[in-house]
Amino acid sequence: MGSRGTFKLPDPTFGHTFCAAMREFALSVGKKNFFNFGEITTGEEGLTQFIGRDTKAENNDTIGIDSALDFVLEGTLNGVVKHPVPNQPEPPTLLVDMYEARKRAERTVITTHGEASGFFITFLDNHDRHQRFFFQDAANPHRWDNQLTLGLGVLFGLQGIPCVYYGTEAAMHGIGGSDQNVREALWGKLPNAFDEAHPFYRALQGIAQVRAHQPALRYGRQYFRQLSGNQRDFAVSAFTPGVISYSRILDAEEVLVVANTAEQGTFRGEVIVDWDLNQADGSFRILFSNIAAPAAPGALRSAPQGSVSIRELDGSTTIGPARVLPVTVQPLEIQILRR
Repeated sequence: MGSRGTFKLPDPTFGHTFCAAMREFALSVGKKNFFNFGEITTGEEGLTQFIGRDTKAENNDTIGIDSALDFVLEGTLNGVVKHPVPNQPEPPTLLVDMYEARKRAERTVITTHGEASGFFITFLDNHDRHQRFFFQDAANPHRWDNQLTLGLGVLFGLQGIPCVYYGTEAAMHGIGGSDQNVREALWGKLPNAFDEAHPFYRALQGIAQVRAHQPALRYGRQYFRQLSGNQRDFAVSAFTPGVISYSRILDAEEVLVVANTAEQGTFRGEVIVDWDLNQADGSFRILFSNIAAPAAPGALRSAPQGSVSIRELDGSTTIGPARVLPVTVQPLEIQILRR
C-alpha cells in the first residue's frame, strides 16, 4: 500500500502530521507495510532533506516520507535516450555524471551503496508533461516502439522503485502542447484498454518479471561499465547516440544491462564486468531483450595488463587487467544479462 503527494509546497508541519496520520491509520487497519513518497521538484542537494536515514525539516523535526519522485533521473534519462528529438539523444556520460553527483550529495544520508534503491521513485513521464516518453511518428507509427521498451528496460534496471504512468502499456503518446494531452481517457473510453496481448504490455510484463526474479536489480549496488569497439580502448560511452551499460551487483550476483540508443547502427564490442565474480570460463545469458532475435553474448575473456586502456569514472586511466564480455546489441535494443 502507498500514497504520494506534492511534498515540497505545503507547510512542513502539515506534511509531517499528514504522513504520520496516514501511517497510523494504515497500522490501525492492519496495513503494516505502508509506503509514502513525495513529489519533490529539486536537485540532488535538495533531496537530501527528504530521503535517507536522518532527514530533517527546517524545524529539525522528522520529515515523515519514505521516498521521493526522481525528477532528476527523468530529465537525464529522457535526454540520454531521446532528447531533444527521438534521433538525437545526449551521450550516456550524462547519466553517469548524474549518479556521481547523487553519490556525493547522499554520502551523509545513505548507509550503503545499495540502500539508495529504496529512496527514489523513478519514472519516464507523468501527468504534468506535455508529451509522453513514447513518441509516435505519424508517417511511421512503429518507428520508435523499441525506444520505449528500451527506456523501460533501463528504468527497471537502475537503482530506484520504477513507476509506470498509465497508458504506457497501451501505446498512448499524448503528443501536444499541454498537460491535458497526456491525461487521455483510458477506463471506459479506450476500446480494449487493457489489451494483454499488446506488445508494450508484454514487454513491460517481461521486464517486470526479470526484475522480480533478480534481487540485484532491486537491491544491488550500481556500477556504470566501460565498453570498447576495438578490444583495446574502454570508456563509458561518450558519443551520441551512445550505448548505456551498467551492472547491478548483490553479494555474488551480477546483472548486466546494455542498451543501444541509436536508431541505426549495431554495437559490436566488449563490456567490462566484475573481475572477481567472473573468473570462471563461460558467458552471460540474455534474461530480456526487446527485439525478436537478439544475438547471444560471446565467451568471457581476460584482457592482460597493458593490453587495454580503461578510462575510469574519475577521469584517470588504468591499463588492466580486465574481464570483458563480447556483446552484439542491435539498434534501439536493450539486453539484460547475467552469468
